[in-house]
Amino acid sequence: QVQLVESGGGLVQAGGSLRLSCAVSGRTFSNYAMAWFRQAPGTEREFVAAISWSGGGTYYAGSVKGRFNISRDTAKNTVYLQMNSLKAEDTAVYCCAATSTFGISRATAYDYWGQGTQVTVSS
Repeated sequence: QVQLVESGGGLVQAGGSLRLSCAVSGRTFSNYAMAWFRQAPGTEREFVAAISWSGGGTYYAGSVKGRFNISRDTAKNTVYLQMNSLKAEDTAVYCCAATSTFGISRATAYDYWGQGTQVTVSS
């Protein structure tokens, strides 16, 4: 079993930045590709970014490419999402997820999920 716990969400003005963290425990962190998804009220869960088990590969949704950066620290068993130039449409609950295969944007492919952290961007 893998446990994922997100933190770092909050309220920020448009144009600002936030860094989300996802602490992973329970199994070998380096065995899993990790990703961030988000879900706004009344919408479906949306893929944001993914990172390979080694950290050498990353993959972004078009809506965040160039503004968001995903990274991982194996020593700390933590995945990060640095979010810059935030927009009102980035407002959502952000969840991290783990899977055995890198590069998948389909939420159903992910085996483990955190509870999420709220990000609210005021315009």
